[in-house]
Amino acid sequence: MAYDITKFSMTALMRPAFDAGVALARLDERIARSPVGQGWIERTHFADACASLWIDGELVHLEDLVLHDATRDIRTPTHELTIARDVLRTRQRIAAQLPSWALSAEGIRTLRQTQAWPGASDGSDSTAVHSRVEPTEAVEREGEGDDGDDAENLPGVDYAAIDAVLARSEAAIEDAKRPGRVGANRSAEKDPLVYDLDWDEDARLKEWRDVLRQAQDLPAVLQAIIALDAWNELSVLQHAPWLGRLLAASILREAGITTGAHLTAINLGLKTIPVDRRRHRDRETRLLAIAHGLIAAAEIGLKEHDRLVLARTLMERKLEGRRTSSRLPELVELVMAKPLVSAGMVAKTLDVTPQAARRIVLELGLREMTGRGRFRAWGII
Repeated sequence: MAYDITKFSMTALMRPAFDAGVALARLDERIARSPVGQGWIERTHFADACASLWIDGELVHLEDLVLHDATRDIRTPTHELTIARDVLRTRQRIAAQLPSWALSAEGIRTLRQTQAWPGASDGSDSTAVHSRVEPTEAVEREGEGDDGDDAENLPGVDYAAIDAVLARSEAAIEDAKRPGRVGANRSAEKDPLVYDLDWDEDARLKEWRDVLRQAQDLPAVLQAIIALDAWNELSVLQHAPWLGRLLAASILREAGITTGAHLTAINLGLKTIPVDRRRHRDRETRLLAIAHGLIAAAEIGLKEHDRLVLARTLMERKLEGRRTSSRLPELVELVMAKPLVSAGMVAKTLDVTPQAARRIVLELGLREMTGRGRFRAWGII
């Protein structure tokens, strides 16, 4: 289980790592000075979350993640979609914090608590509640012929069952808060059908941190590459392999390779690398695959940025001659910030009716992305 960074040569890795650093720095400079920089960052969060699930062997559609994050689901969320939202929220949380926060002891402890499958506590906080139970949110479904605002007494909805689920959730939270429920006795309470009881996440995390200390004198890109490969090889967390890729991106951000709220979309880059290279038995092959994935992430980011700049220019031409009270400029900002927008999202953001939202969308000339007659979503892709 040991991961020794002295047992492989870095000669072949130096050039790709240097190229990756240059490409990422060029992308970061472009985003920092761009009028669509913030929109690019927001869209990248969603795309990278979907790519993360793809790398782990699951498929989550971008439109489903966007609507789920906006509580505009058109179907019951799947477990994979829930994990994708965890990845999305974790990316956004890391980007909103100081660059050094994610890799700190407090940062890692907090991030481990936000897993879709909770892990053991990391630190002395014995009162942390790891089962994330969120309050139910009212989902407003809007589409063609379904524009009513009255959500009460919906036919076919078993409100008694919903109340029972809420009661059980509250009871579970209270039970988890009781003294003695976490800590030394926690491993005995884990369900063996869900957890490998011999999987010591704390020991694996400690070993991963030792790898980071061994690589701390290397260039930042090499540190990120080695940290990601070590995370995968040590299998630190049972149910959150995706967290290692976000921590690797945090290494680049802490070192200044990327700045501001820009978090490298490592998953998008790795998605372009064949799986037999990413999971090769030879360590050098895996490290080269990660380096090439970073280069691909920078190239994808530059192409996406140029596409957004062109799309914004075309949409701004349609704003010429509009009244100052027009809602189209607000819609342009919303469309640039989200990969997809639904009638409900537009109505909520612009404070208009769903019918008016669809009319404004048609005026802007957005492309309908779902191919449905109801619960439609539009975008510029």
